[in-house]
Amino acid sequence: MTAHSVVIAGGGPTGLMLAAELALARVDVAIVERRTSQDLAGSRAGGLHARTLEVLDQRGVVERFLAQGKIMQVASFAMTPLDISDAPTRHNHGLALWQNHIERVLAAWVDELAVPIYRGCEVTNLAQDDAGVDVTLSDDRTLRAAYLVGCDGGRSLVRKLAGIDFPGWDASVSYLIAEVEMTDAPAPSIRHGDRGINALGRLDDGKRVRAVLVEPTVKHGDEPSLDELREALVAVYGTDYGVRDPSWLSRFSDMARQAASYRARRVLLAGDAAHVHSPTGGQGLNLGVQDAVNLGWKLAQVVHGTSPDSLLDTYHAERHPIGARVLQTTLAQTALARGDARTTALREAMAGLLTLDEPRRRYGALMSGLDIHYDLGAGHPLLGRRMPDLDLDTEGGARRVFTLLHAARPVLLDLGEQALDIAPWADRVQHVGARHAGAWELPVLGAIAAPAAVLIRPDGHVAWVGTGTDHGLRDALTTWFGPPTAA
Repeated sequence: MTAHSVVIAGGGPTGLMLAAELALARVDVAIVERRTSQDLAGSRAGGLHARTLEVLDQRGVVERFLAQGKIMQVASFAMTPLDISDAPTRHNHGLALWQNHIERVLAAWVDELAVPIYRGCEVTNLAQDDAGVDVTLSDDRTLRAAYLVGCDGGRSLVRKLAGIDFPGWDASVSYLIAEVEMTDAPAPSIRHGDRGINALGRLDDGKRVRAVLVEPTVKHGDEPSLDELREALVAVYGTDYGVRDPSWLSRFSDMARQAASYRARRVLLAGDAAHVHSPTGGQGLNLGVQDAVNLGWKLAQVVHGTSPDSLLDTYHAERHPIGARVLQTTLAQTALARGDARTTALREAMAGLLTLDEPRRRYGALMSGLDIHYDLGAGHPLLGRRMPDLDLDTEGGARRVFTLLHAARPVLLDLGEQALDIAPWADRVQHVGARHAGAWELPVLGAIAAPAAVLIRPDGHVAWVGTGTDHGLRDALTTWFGPPTAA
């Protein structure tokens, strides 16, 4: 039996990001992935939102992704574009980049971090006890782990084996998505039907067409046939355009479900294993990557014995509401995508509202993830929100806040020459003195009062704000980074 501190089931974007987070924290982590390589059938999801770019910037790898994709405004709500270029962030945009490229970049980073991947097999069973989890693989090997994280998709076997319920809404509409060749390829088009939106467009290679088509009736299963694709094309466009040679053909729906709990003792869930929903708005991949960044540092501290096991309960407490919000926004967008006259009138009214600055900023922050707020109690507006990437003047020279987070360690940023004593946590928390001369601004909220000090978690969210005293600092340090070291 091979032992690891953490085993991750699934090597997609969520599993890869979680593995990187744990490896940065020097946790013995391994991935189990059924694919024999990182190759992916089809291009899949198509972009990274602003907050995901910030998260990657916090780890010093965002340029790898920017070099592969196209910077552009990708945020939208119900097909209405949302310009976030005036948002207070360096990444006031999204990135058009297909999932197959995103995965390759993540996999290369994980390889640099020397994370082992068990390829060509998958988890088939698990058994928990008080000390860990026995994980049975399809090749009859067994792995032993302190914790198992299911990042194995919407049909997650890990979730089912752990006995975690998956309540939600059944599908009201299903779509075919394909990358194919066509004898008589049409011009790119978007067409509203009574049940949803249909779209055809050429891929970058200029030879194949990407098609997204509403099916006449709701169907299930993710392996549709070419005849079903022809049927859907004829139903919408009156012809099948001589469709042939699909390089990718799949099905998705507006089914929306969320795990009742993101944790069952030593088994945790992240990404699609924890929540499934319509892909409208491009939320799924981004949501999973951000799940991983919230969970990674917490799991690392528990594995290392720095923090009690109860710290893992904050993962569900913080991320479950964010997932629930995404389910709600995708349900709303699916409803607005219908093509009947009444829904069209409602969609046009909504689009008109989103041309106004205040609704545009609010929905832009919602869809890009810039407004995420974890409820850490009352206090300064920064508490529980993402830390802005400020330009700082430190003893070591000019720095950006995000560069302080490259090692995935917490930071106490002292901006007011206070006598802040964190000696009992000095082995865990960086103490950085700095100056910042500019204004402080948050998405949606706007200008805020400049704090004297902030305690920043490894995921970039603020755990404590000082306004001239150290009141509450020791409690925050203990809550998030474990009890003080004895003198």
